[in-house]
Formats: sequence, C-alpha cells, structure tokens
Amino acid sequence: MIIGIPREIMHDENRVAAIPETVQEMVASGYQVHVETGAGKGSHISDEQYQAAGAAIQPSAAGLYRISDIILKVKEPQFNEDLQCPETDLMHEGQVLIAFLHPASPGNRQMVHDLAKRGVTSLTLDGIPRISRAQQMDALTSMSTCAGYKAMLMAANELGKFAPQIFSAVGMIRPAQALVIGAGVAGLQAIATAKRLGAVVHAADIRPDAAEQARSLGAKSIDLGIPADLAVGSGGYARHLPENWLKQEQEILKTALPNMDIVFCSALVPSSRAPILITAEMLDLLQPGSVIVDLSIDQGGNCALTAPGQTIRHHDHGVTIIGIKNVPGLLPASATWMFARNVSHLLRYMTDQGRMTLDRQDDIIRSALTTINGEIVHAAFRTE
Repeated sequence: MIIGIPREIMHDENRVAAIPETVQEMVASGYQVHVETGAGKGSHISDEQYQAAGAAIQPSAAGLYRISDIILKVKEPQFNEDLQCPETDLMHEGQVLIAFLHPASPGNRQMVHDLAKRGVTSLTLDGIPRISRAQQMDALTSMSTCAGYKAMLMAANELGKFAPQIFSAVGMIRPAQALVIGAGVAGLQAIATAKRLGAVVHAADIRPDAAEQARSLGAKSIDLGIPADLAVGSGGYARHLPENWLKQEQEILKTALPNMDIVFCSALVPSSRAPILITAEMLDLLQPGSVIVDLSIDQGGNCALTAPGQTIRHHDHGVTIIGIKNVPGLLPASATWMFARNVSHLLRYMTDQGRMTLDRQDDIIRSALTTINGEIVHAAFRTE
C-alpha cells in the first residue's frame, strides 16, 4: 500500500504529516511512502532527507493523490489554488484520509459531505479519545501543548513591559500579571510558560480538577463558584453553563481583570461554540496596554471582540487582542516532530502485516472515524 504525504496548502501552514524518522517506520512496516515535492520545506525538512529515509518524491499533488491508498495530512482538505479545485476532488473511492478534519465545525460540513460522496474513508485526529492507550496517538493534546506555549510568547511579545520582576539602579519594576482562563492542556502549558517568563500567574477554570492542576503549576486559582455537576461533562471536559451561571462566571472575572496585563483564553466546550467570557464592556476594565490572546477563536472565541485570524489594537480600550488561528503552525519544527509521531503511532496501531485494518468496535477507531462506505458516521456531525 502507498502512503501519500502532500504539501499542506492552507495559508501559513508550515507543518507536514511525516518526518524522515516516521517515514523509515512506515517503510519498515511494509508501506511505500511518497512525499510531494517541498512538503517538508516549512518544517526545514528537505526532499533529500525524505529520500534518504526511503520515500519517493512526487512532483505534483494530483499525481500523489492519484496513486496513494492512504493520505496523511495535518489540516482538512482545502481549496487548491494552483489546481483550481478542492483537494477532495483529487481523492478517490477507497482511499483513506487521516487528518484534523474538525467535522463539528460548520465551515467543514460540505468538505465532510464531499469525502463521503467520493467514498473516502476518513479519520479525524481531533476525535482520538483521551484515554491511556491512545496517548501516543493524541495529536490534539500535542498541538494544544504547542499552542499554549507559543500563544503565551505572542502575548508577552505584544506587552509593552517586562514579564519578570526587574531590579535596576533606578528602582524595581513589578512582574506582569497573567490570567489563564481555561486550564486544559493549552492553558496548563501557558501557565508553565508564563511562570518561566517570570510573570505572576492566575488561573480560572470551572472544573475542580483543572483548577487543582493549575495550582500544582504555581498559579493562583480564582474560584468561579460553579458546582461540579454543572461544570464537568463526559471525559472530564467542560460543559456549557446555563445563562445564569455564565453570568456569575463573568462577574467574578470582572473583579480579576483590572489587575491583569495578559489574559490568555482557552476555555472550550467540545463540539460547541466557545463561551463568551469577556464581553465588549468588560474590556474597559483592563489596564491600557493589556493583551488578550484568544486561543479559542477557532470555535468563536472567549472574547466578544476577537477578530478571527487577526491581531487588533483597540485604541478605545487600550487593549490588544490576538486572534491568530493555527498557532501550532507558527512552531513548525516542534509541532511537526510531535504530530508526525502521533500519526505514526496511530498508523502502526491500525496496521496488520503491512495493511491497514479498521476495527469499528475499537474505541479509538470508532471515535475518530468520520466517513466510510459513503456515509458520515462521526458522532459530532449534525445533519441539517
């Protein structure tokens, strides 16, 4: 069977789905591997390195898709400007696609329908369950780690003051105050990064266990007063709060915002729009020069005025709001190193004697499987 590794075509996407080490593993497992010319350039991997690992180089995306039995990608199929067609048009019946498909996203509905119509068997990496035996395949956790680290650096870079406490001949400068809202994987990495930078870190999460993890990293926890039975859903993820409890959360955050220099937002609810935790009116509470980095923007954002894909400086409020999407793509070398290994572990898990097998009774496969035999089977996909 032939595995194809295409060049990612999404704007500013520098990751790639395989590195030379994982190519060697795939070849050793009995697969042939073909890599599109220049696929690794953004992650500083040359075609020659892939060839040395045992891959063949394909000069065109169309040729790669045509000959491949399995396609490994980072992002969901996009519109190919060079070929003037969606990448789904390059795919064929029986082909297997493994990528971040985000089938619950409204913007991806047509793409998922097109995969089903073409008879493509697709698995979405954001569907890998967070269970112990799937940890090595959990690309979502890996990318959240990258995003939490990089996004906090972006916030510190926009801040017009030192992050750590500084002693100088003319006096002492107090350390920056950072608030992390949402202490999931990205939030915990943001806390650790802000601590390394020397900031004083505060954390808020409606889930008791997440709040405890934040405290274990040295953050000062802000008690949001939400009952655990309302806050925690299946798998330990946060739940959507009733309107009155959401208002309470906003009121408590209002008391914290005036003291903050950096506000890091990563509060998400699976398969749903992110809750608005910072309203437009609440921005007036922040000090001039403060920075909000809204990592939840892919699901609408936690701040009401975050602009998708943009960094906005609101002069009326004196606040900078970072809504950059695809933050892991800004850390391509490390993100690719982690992502490629996650995918390699998943592929190995599904490989038996050099061929891919799909056990639909298996928890991992069932959670990730999106389309098969012309049908859309992912639980997060909602029909109209």
